[in-house]
Amino acid sequence: MYSIISAVAVVGGTGLVFGCLLAYASIIFEVKKDPRSSQILEILPGANCGACGYAGCSAYASAVAEGGAPVNACSVGKDAVAEKIADIMGVKAEKVEKKIAKVLCNGNCNHAKYKYEYFGIENCIAAAKLAGGAKTCHTGCLGLGTCTNVCKFDAISIVDGIAVIDPQKCTACGLCVQICPKHIIEFVPEKSTHWVLCKNTDKGVFTGKYCAVGCIGCGICGKNCPKDAIHIENNIAKIDYSKCIGCGICAMKCPKKAIHSIKV
Repeated sequence: MYSIISAVAVVGGTGLVFGCLLAYASIIFEVKKDPRSSQILEILPGANCGACGYAGCSAYASAVAEGGAPVNACSVGKDAVAEKIADIMGVKAEKVEKKIAKVLCNGNCNHAKYKYEYFGIENCIAAAKLAGGAKTCHTGCLGLGTCTNVCKFDAISIVDGIAVIDPQKCTACGLCVQICPKHIIEFVPEKSTHWVLCKNTDKGVFTGKYCAVGCIGCGICGKNCPKDAIHIENNIAKIDYSKCIGCGICAMKCPKKAIHSIKV
């Protein structure tokens, strides 16, 4: 009996000593948290989307409070949130160009050709592993909705076999950009009115066989642009939004209708 009591006493005493040591260490090595971090966290929308470059809103708030992150990195909260955070930090919030995500593909069910009929998992990543997906075009949207599943703002829908993003709902969080196995979702200026809805860099003679509306790199758009805002790069037209004035000439001249315009 005595040996049992002694063993319990030793274990209990050891636990007490270590407990005191841990408590003392927590006081000595305590990391002081800037109170501004909590204030900033209350302002943030709480989407935890990671668009700011941090693991979540809490991590971003701490980074801002420590001076390691800009006050205007929250694309979900945009300028309104940036201004409030700037007031807390005592700095000026610099204006940044607002952007939205755009699916650069117009190869819907009526325009694109298919290699086979897909009956697998309704997931673009899974489908892409099977010979690159059902579409003949290796950069064509697979339209299985993986991007819609990760969008926390209900901004993406599948229309005629391709993903379409609602610019009014898009917050440029970037989750769809990261998840797309075809890498055809990119950020464009929110104010932009024209987009080349194609990412296929094959020569035009091949792209034309894959899709009725694919860019064939003919250069007609660039030759007719009055501001030299569009050029052919790696067999595909690229718009320089810093020069584009939204005249719509490129969209009107494109023989394949690969350039979409909200004004035409």
